Amino acid sequence: MLQRNFYPGFFLFLFFAAPIHQTSPSTILWTAPAILVSALMIAWAAESAQYFVAQGFALAILAWMQTLPEFAVEAVLAWKQQVPLLLANLTGALRLLTGLGWPVIYFTAAMAQRRRDGKQLEAIRLHRHHSVEVVGLLVPLSYIAVIAVKGSLTIYDGGVLIAIYTAYLIILTKLPPEEAECIDDLEFVPRTIVTSPRVLRVSMIAVLFVAGGFLIYYAAEPFLGSLLALSAVLGVPNFVFIQWVAPLVSEFPEMASTIYFARTVERAPMALMNMVSSNINQWTLLVAMLPIVLSVSMGGPTAIHFDEQQKLELLMTLGQALVGMMFLMNMELAWWEATMLLLLFFVPFLHPAAAKMVTAAYFLWAGVELIRMIFGRGKLTAFVKFGETWRAHVTRGA
Repeated sequence: MLQRNFYPGFFLFLFFAAPIHQTSPSTILWTAPAILVSALMIAWAAESAQYFVAQGFALAILAWMQTLPEFAVEAVLAWKQQVPLLLANLTGALRLLTGLGWPVIYFTAAMAQRRRDGKQLEAIRLHRHHSVEVVGLLVPLSYIAVIAVKGSLTIYDGGVLIAIYTAYLIILTKLPPEEAECIDDLEFVPRTIVTSPRVLRVSMIAVLFVAGGFLIYYAAEPFLGSLLALSAVLGVPNFVFIQWVAPLVSEFPEMASTIYFARTVERAPMALMNMVSSNINQWTLLVAMLPIVLSVSMGGPTAIHFDEQQKLELLMTLGQALVGMMFLMNMELAWWEATMLLLLFFVPFLHPAAAKMVTAAYFLWAGVELIRMIFGRGKLTAFVKFGETWRAHVTRGA
């Protein structure tokens, strides 16, 4: 249902889309606070909504709304047929989520625990139903590997990825709402919403979601325009800007929301699943959107063929995602895993040649983890918990 409602309206927007115009650098003074406020509004709405719908479903919708700026940037690039820049923005955003976002969640929660009771947080431990997100990440990554091997992205690939996301979303709707026993631990705004009468509660959640999404949509392009002006002043190449500066802007709501969740240690798993849900969202819907929008712009089915640079960027991003997924297979993110993801994220910035070495390291590490799991030395807890969740809520519900 999400895809049927989203794509036709989005295409209508594309027919009137204009390039991202360069604005004054001073525009950042109002757009940055607007995006921050919108992120908090959406975080409050999602945190409240999880008590009345499945948490995973609420997080999936939250992840989609948080990445609206990312979708907007990619849609304009595809519509304007800027094919060389499509994977720059996509890979930069995805590597930012996993390589920086996941570690930030762990370290935020770790600092919160140390301030609270002086103890070290060994790992963020996921709940049983979070296995849906962990296993859900494996499916699109497997198909992205096929896309990377054949070196092209078509509208047919887009159809497969949309189907994968639809199946993932359907499973999430089968899960139960979050237990209401910890409502008293909520912050003032979400606690007020959750404890309000039903009509008022639904209205406030809807208003926060819609208003937050509108603010992101309204502020994203002028924010990007102001950063383009700053990059021109600083002499930053377009490719570098699109790959790293644009994702920093478009993923800012995601980072703000997850830090908000992770600052209370008990919600660190929710924060991590918010980020994983965004990974799934972008590996499916965002990737699927690119050839579809490009084909509409070109007036017929058009495939995106990758050059050597694009192949390397895609493989590095895929390798990082595979390692991150392997880390979560035991349903936790340990301190050393968060640290390694962070270190490997920054290594390619040291020297251009390091990108190939880091890519090889990612795949070698993922391969070692896979072999360990095959021979029983690694834990496949996520699959076990997924089976339990499936039998408890999907099969039984059917």
